[in-house]
Amino acid sequence: MLEIKSLKIQIKGIVQGVGFRPFVYSLALQNDLTGWVRNSSNGVEIEINGTPPNLENFIGILRNSPPPLSRIDTLSVDETTTNEYKEFTIIESNSIEGEFLPISPDYSICDDCLRELFDPQDRRFRYPFINCTNCGPRFSIIKDIPYDRPKTTMASFEMCDQCYKEYKNPLDRRYHAQPIACTVCGPQVSLIIDNQIIANGEEAIQISRKMVREGNILAVKGLGGYHLACDATNFEAVDKLRSRKKRSDKPFALMAFSVKKISDYCLVSKSEQLQLESKERPIVLLQSKTMNDLSPLVAPSQNHLGFMLPYTPLHYLLLEPANDNPPVWVMTSGNLSDEPIAYKDQDAFSQLGKIADAFLTHNREIHMRVDDSVIRIVSGKNYLIRRSRGYAPNPVILPLNLPQILATGAELKNTFCLTRDHYAFISHHIGDMENYETLQSFEEAIAHYQKLFRINPELIASDMHPDYLSTRFAAQFAQNMNIQNIQIQHHHAHLAACLADNQYNKDEPVIGLCYDGTGYGTDGAIWGGEILVGNYVQYQRKFHLRYVPLPGGDISIRIPARMALSHLWSYQIDWDYSLPGVAALCMEDKTVLDVQLSRQINTPKTSSMGRLFDAVASLIGVRHKVSYEGQAAIEMEALVDPDETGYYPVILGNGVIDPKPLFEAIIIDLHENIPIQTLSARFHNSIVQLSMDACKLIRSENKINTVALSGGVWQNKVLLENTIKKLKNEQFDVMIHQKIPTNDGGISLGQALIASKYIKNS
Repeated sequence: MLEIKSLKIQIKGIVQGVGFRPFVYSLALQNDLTGWVRNSSNGVEIEINGTPPNLENFIGILRNSPPPLSRIDTLSVDETTTNEYKEFTIIESNSIEGEFLPISPDYSICDDCLRELFDPQDRRFRYPFINCTNCGPRFSIIKDIPYDRPKTTMASFEMCDQCYKEYKNPLDRRYHAQPIACTVCGPQVSLIIDNQIIANGEEAIQISRKMVREGNILAVKGLGGYHLACDATNFEAVDKLRSRKKRSDKPFALMAFSVKKISDYCLVSKSEQLQLESKERPIVLLQSKTMNDLSPLVAPSQNHLGFMLPYTPLHYLLLEPANDNPPVWVMTSGNLSDEPIAYKDQDAFSQLGKIADAFLTHNREIHMRVDDSVIRIVSGKNYLIRRSRGYAPNPVILPLNLPQILATGAELKNTFCLTRDHYAFISHHIGDMENYETLQSFEEAIAHYQKLFRINPELIASDMHPDYLSTRFAAQFAQNMNIQNIQIQHHHAHLAACLADNQYNKDEPVIGLCYDGTGYGTDGAIWGGEILVGNYVQYQRKFHLRYVPLPGGDISIRIPARMALSHLWSYQIDWDYSLPGVAALCMEDKTVLDVQLSRQINTPKTSSMGRLFDAVASLIGVRHKVSYEGQAAIEMEALVDPDETGYYPVILGNGVIDPKPLFEAIIIDLHENIPIQTLSARFHNSIVQLSMDACKLIRSENKINTVALSGGVWQNKVLLENTIKKLKNEQFDVMIHQKIPTNDGGISLGQALIASKYIKNS
């Protein structure tokens, strides 16, 4: 007879609210083991007795095949004194003062619940809030930990007898599923028109579907906030939505019932299909097919569309095929331009009342707003553009142990970051910190994350830009808490973010190609075309784009034609009126601009790569005014001829990247009527070539072979994939972002890492 051994097992990670204890319970029964499992304030604890082969099998399955929504960060096993347990049980939770644990994000409906949703024999048939431990709301409904129903927005819904029976059965997949509900006891949907409830339940859903088919705009309350929806094939409806929302050009997100339907409109690779169908259900940027029945106003001047699949049961009921013809809906954030997504009912009614013709709402409160995530596939791998629903508040596991730090991020695409131990909790997408409403959302979210993860910052890190609201908040927070506020250069933070994203834990410096639109420099200029050599502790600015004036400051960001003329003026190239970028401005505007540049009136210097893209986009006739960030560059990327291999010359010398010869060559091509697709391709190839040339120079001088690519310009897929390919062909080790965005949405992580090294070295 085999000897009986006893083990103590401690598991940390996302192991609560994801069916972990019933999984352990069932696994123990299968292996004839006795003992107990319980939640604690920092994970799951197990004490277990059995024969060595059974224990080994138990631990192997536990480690390698845990529940689908769980994530094991650490699993420790220690032998202990054998106890005479007669059975295996789930026992009371163990509360430990000051301890914390990660929390699961909101995840899409699972396959089991989806089958039940459309099964007429199931008691939850067509119930819009069906969920289990493997799916449904988490982060958006949690008020505090431990993650128990009384501490969620489901507290007011008392379980019926049948739900309670499932909730208490360890062998049921709804065991301790905190949002468990059914038609009898759970939340309900209502359709509201002109402040009156018109219908409830199934009737409300069917009337909503009919209204969208007829060309109306519907506000839909989802997991983390409201969406504005309309029929994407109805030209008048999409035009009406753009007009009412005051969103002239920025692409709308789309939702369809299945990948099969999405494939009618886009090319979908296997990797892209995996992301569309993943539990995170992000918006995936896909290459569009040229012939389709979508309104061209869905994504003007784009060759990509942002599609997502339904991720809640309500979405599936709304997008359900009618007469074998599944609809495609615009599903865009329910907000006014530049404001956060509306998530409280009264705010939605007041903010969206002049946009939506009707509101499909429900009575389950959203505690924390969470926008949709956006992703694209680059070289076969995930590349996050916006990290929010489905990903946040999943922590990034760090390669080193950090103190408790708050990093407040940048201004555009803001996220903040709170660190503790090996965890970096990067917030969901907050948005552009340019108004009071977004600042309020930012402050509320920080307080919530601090409460959830028991973090009391001993240091705060922020951007150097004196006018960012995040920087001002950091200064006030530091003063109130009597802690140090470290201001960190924007592009150093980009570099550090990429290093942390790649689990880099060496002292050796790397080459950082940090290309973006705006970052406050140590010399007071606006940086953005930076090639750095550095690590978490320090950096050197090896090369930067030649400074040009930014006439009028932010106004030139909105009018790329001004940047085209500013570059020409800086390089002493005549404003040739036959050039598209020059012809785009009227004589009066050009006269004022000439005076402004000549007399240096409100003309801060910039080395921005984003502004270089703007200037070239205008010069060759792509876009002269923009209505959203990066529009000119995005539209220029869409025009690239993939077969063109030529590029324009750029001078590298004395630490400066001088594009003057590039502009001179473009002007020659324009006079020779070279197609705009060729011009766009040659410009992109030029940035690839100068990046490689600079890296080779630095390698020859400094013996550095690792290159990190960070900054918003690297959202450009053509530029990114071609640069990676070229660098790898030259035997460089290349790091790009993986778990966090390359844009300013990832910068807070870099700030936190740099600040942690500051503490260590001070």
